[in-house]
Amino acid sequence: MILKNNFMRTVLLLFGFALINVITLSSCGGGGDDSPPPPNEANLAVTTDPANGTVQPPALGPYNLKVTVTSAMPPNGVKIEVSAKKDDGSNTVFFSTSVNRTTAVSDFTITGTPAATQCLVETKVTSLTKPSNQWSGSYRYSSK
Repeated sequence: MILKNNFMRTVLLLFGFALINVITLSSCGGGGDDSPPPPNEANLAVTTDPANGTVQPPALGPYNLKVTVTSAMPPNGVKIEVSAKKDDGSNTVFFSTSVNRTTAVSDFTITGTPAATQCLVETKVTSLTKPSNQWSGSYRYSSK
């Protein structure tokens, strides 16, 4: 009888340990995604000169644009895209550039402006670290 009780106790203890191990191991989760988590970076904040949303008075040129990233610069820098087109609905782009930068200030000179025409300049800044982090702006100017 004693042998039978010790055997039953041993079997129950082994069964209990096995059950605890199964529960513990199943809650650990397996493998998973080895890709790095998306970077945690501040939303891009940008100022432009001429200022975003403004309409500049007619001028002869040159037509300069200064883009300043005022937020913390993303670790891999930013891509700045600038395009200029007639503001007549035709979508005819006469100036376009795209540059990658790691410095806060970037200067551009818009060339090819048609005479006596109102133009729309669009600027897009995209983080090279986190492409969903973007800023867009625009302004208008006229050539004499």
